[in-house]
Amino acid sequence: MRKLLEACPCCGGSLGITGLACTNCDVEIKGRFRTCDFCRLTDEQSTFLRLFVQRRGNLSEMEKALGISYPTVRNKLEEIIRALEVQEQVAPAPPPSKRDMVLQQVASGQLSAESALELLSGLTKEDS
Repeated sequence: MRKLLEACPCCGGSLGITGLACTNCDVEIKGRFRTCDFCRLTDEQSTFLRLFVQRRGNLSEMEKALGISYPTVRNKLEEIIRALEVQEQVAPAPPPSKRDMVLQQVASGQLSAESALELLSGLTKEDS
């Protein structure tokens, strides 16, 4: 299976997931979703992490398996830790759209379905 693109092929900016589809019934869900913390690791970092878990975090075993020195193993692990920490500091999620706010009001019982339909039909594409 192909790995998700990590950056825009045109400008290099970060990419966001805006849609999901069921492979069974073709239902499509649109919205703003974030990738998992590990999705942005490089292939090399993912492979290292997989081996690290298989060896139950034993750095000496990693040294033997990879044929590299203990300090190099530690440096690679530190690199992954830094990459995961940076991802935690990424900009917060955007505020909910007007559409989302109307749907939240319906879900909480603050707004009737009929009123919500009126409000939603008056929204422009930029509002949703």
